[in-house]
Amino acid sequence: MAFTIGSSVAIVNTDMMRMLPPIYIRQSVLFIATSWALLGCSEVLPPAAYQATGIKIGEVTDSEVIVWTRLTRDAARVGFGAPVPDTLYIHPESGNIVQDPVWPATPEDWIPVIEYPDGATLETIEGAVPGMAGETRVLYRESGLDDWRATAWTAVDSDRDFTKQFYIMGLESSTEYELRVEARAVGEANASSFLNGNFQTAPTSEEPERVVFVATTGQAYRDQDAPGGGYRMYPAILDLSPSFFVHTGDILYYDSWAKNIDLARWGWARMFSLPTNFEFHRQVPSYFMKDDHDTWSNDSWPTQNSSFMGDFTFSQGQEVFLEQIPIGDLTYRTFRWGQDLQIWLAENRDYRSANTDPDGPEKTMWGARQKAWFMDSVRASDATFRVLISPTPMFGPYNEGEIDNHTNIEGFFHEGEEIREFLSSQENMFVISGDRHYQYVIEDPTTGIREYTTGPASDSHARGWSADDIRPEHRYLNVVGGFLSATAERLDGMPTLTLRHHNVDGVILNEDIHIAE
Repeated sequence: MAFTIGSSVAIVNTDMMRMLPPIYIRQSVLFIATSWALLGCSEVLPPAAYQATGIKIGEVTDSEVIVWTRLTRDAARVGFGAPVPDTLYIHPESGNIVQDPVWPATPEDWIPVIEYPDGATLETIEGAVPGMAGETRVLYRESGLDDWRATAWTAVDSDRDFTKQFYIMGLESSTEYELRVEARAVGEANASSFLNGNFQTAPTSEEPERVVFVATTGQAYRDQDAPGGGYRMYPAILDLSPSFFVHTGDILYYDSWAKNIDLARWGWARMFSLPTNFEFHRQVPSYFMKDDHDTWSNDSWPTQNSSFMGDFTFSQGQEVFLEQIPIGDLTYRTFRWGQDLQIWLAENRDYRSANTDPDGPEKTMWGARQKAWFMDSVRASDATFRVLISPTPMFGPYNEGEIDNHTNIEGFFHEGEEIREFLSSQENMFVISGDRHYQYVIEDPTTGIREYTTGPASDSHARGWSADDIRPEHRYLNVVGGFLSATAERLDGMPTLTLRHHNVDGVILNEDIHIAE
């Protein structure tokens, strides 16, 4: 590409620019544009599309994967220090404008009022990454090969926050793949940015391969702990070279700021454009689950009537979740990872009865179809170790008055008993749960099943239980942030599952080793 500046010619090597990360492309283009402007050049640069919210690699199997991307107008997020909207509320009794109630209070008859600081807009607040129309494609190849396979160039969906999900099939099992996700503006022939990624497909059910996975919960934007933005746990997880990652829910916290769908989308953009999150998700395939705070609001359910979330509805929360992560049609699903491991991911929000309903046989968190699917598929599995991953705890104890999970009499205890009884009938069955803002291992005194809760993403988000309140059921208790890792492997020929709690820097705090009977 050549442009005349006075009597000289400025050459822009577009092939070379496509080899640069987006931020360098942006800086180069801005430098050239400024130079032309200063010299009185009338040439106009072609439009460019970027991917400042990164890519997400999801739902990987032994032959398939989903790659998610989103086109953005700018190469970088609006930085820290920019203004953020204020959320105030109209008090239903006085009519006065009041401050945010103390979390986790969600008074259903309060009406939110969003105020932007002078001059600020949705596109200029901290973490904003405006989307843009354009086209994207995915190139992929087995690591070490020269030739790429490519999807067709496809337009992103402007009604779904300028996102696109690519379903890639026909992959080889137990194989490392490289990705290259390209973006271009409408009407342009060449890519203006690209992102590289990598992942490994799962082994087949006949392969006794070593598999390492990691799970966490409770990722609040205000509780970041990494220098430069993000979470210290992500580099620590990368050091383990995990096969996959599970986010058990509460990926972000809508409650105090997502009072319309545009602000909800802003929350996803600012979370996944954080440096640690951006870097992590291009390298590790993930399975995403949702809970209350990344569906709608604290302890929410589908039929709940509330003005607390303003114009943002529960159903919109369900839609935005499916829009912002790589996933198929159902949010409950199972994945096989070799001969020794199968995981089940439960859906706890979409099918639940009202939390306030009296408990009994008709009250459900999972719904009849999901329960039947779960029990049938567990019975049919010949995996050595079976692991249920739940957004909320299956086993107690928990604080009195809590009605949002299966553990307490006041909540969904009847259904919890039904599921716990089934779990106890299975060999080598374990439970991993999210939601709790601390780490623990509980051995249920009735069934003998062990539940491992992951703990939250950062220490500043750890709370909700006294470290001194150690009950007989506790085999480990620690009010800290971090993550849980699980390793399925053969040691001396014996199938072994090792579960470890880590702090935010990856240090092992607790270890349980289970050898298959």
